[in-house]
Amino acid sequence: MEYILPILLFVVFGLVFGILLTVISKVFAVKVDERTKHITEILPGANCGACGYAGCADYADAIVSKGAAMNACLPGGAAAASSIGDIMGVAVSAAERKIPVVHCNGTCTATKPKFVFDGVQTCAAAKRFYGGTGSCMHGCLGLGDCAAVCDKNCIRIQDGLAVICTEECISCGKCAKACPNGLITLRPEKRKVDVLCSSKDMGKTAMQACQNACIGCKKCEKVCKFDAIHVTDNHAVIDYDKCVSCGLCVKECPKQCIVKQPVKRASILTQ
Repeated sequence: MEYILPILLFVVFGLVFGILLTVISKVFAVKVDERTKHITEILPGANCGACGYAGCADYADAIVSKGAAMNACLPGGAAAASSIGDIMGVAVSAAERKIPVVHCNGTCTATKPKFVFDGVQTCAAAKRFYGGTGSCMHGCLGLGDCAAVCDKNCIRIQDGLAVICTEECISCGKCAKACPNGLITLRPEKRKVDVLCSSKDMGKTAMQACQNACIGCKKCEKVCKFDAIHVTDNHAVIDYDKCVSCGLCVKECPKQCIVKQPVKRASILTQ
């Protein structure tokens, strides 16, 4: 008898608290729009943040509750945009695909290392050690932090540089976030001209560090008819909103660090 009463009390209290918790959960439950759930399900689940939100679920909620753009999911592309439009009852056209560009051409023959780095073999670790092992402190560190975060395995380190197979890329932007030197940016796929240098050194210093460096001569800037390229911090920068990919700057560049895609080394991954 002395054991039965405590057991009964335990059971009764358990039932009471269980009922109370159920009632409270119903009363204070946050109503979720079913459309949010459906949109989350059709998104690719990369949670890359390329849309500007913390993850796919957050983006789906923003579409339903805040009127966020329905074509901001770059990995999902046209298929995701169309499906989201069907759920929301509107027609949605896909945003222009963007592809990553590595703004460096410091190959093993163009630049030399300052020292051998025997620490943790990551770009982030090498960057913290005197700015990196390369003669150019602004160039590709070549240890593959970008490749390590690529879910599609479309980045390789070739000839000391990160090379991206854009055909396989889903435009998630993880590689851009992983690069400690900020060498990778996403540009509209239809724009074909890129500056393969990020050096901020003056011309002579830049050339001493890398033979393929931009020397900031401004010849590209002067020949551009669309005000689409300017020398900033001693290197050329393209405004892709203005660029029409005419290629005049490519022909004018004395160091050939401005290229019109596709370039030959972009095909290395398929060999």
